[in-house]
Amino acid sequence: MPLLQFDTTLSPSAAEKDALAERVTDIYTEEMATTAGHVAVTIREREPADLHLGRAIEGPLVFLDAEIRQGRSFDRKRAFALETFAYVAETFDVPDENMKVVFTEHPGESMMGVDRVGGEWDGE
Repeated sequence: MPLLQFDTTLSPSAAEKDALAERVTDIYTEEMATTAGHVAVTIREREPADLHLGRAIEGPLVFLDAEIRQGRSFDRKRAFALETFAYVAETFDVPDENMKVVFTEHPGESMMGVDRVGGEWDGE
């Protein structure tokens, strides 16, 4: 039950936010070998003074905090990050230097909704 949280200095429209959430969900389900029904996405707009990255160059910033179930391989996480950032760079003209992702992994039982509790990852 991942929670994919974007913080950005972009000001996307509602349609752009919907498209971002849908595309990131698609990328996540493909790269992480799961289904879309439990993927949660947040997009939070921030003032430029709110976000800092030492290597950043002129342009918008996008940070992704990916709260995921533990057990995914490095290759799966890296593929998800690269595909997501390729989409963000192309769609919103964000320089590569201005994007960052941090994965935080949780036991399956720590991820839950009203109707279910996550299990352990049994893939690669």
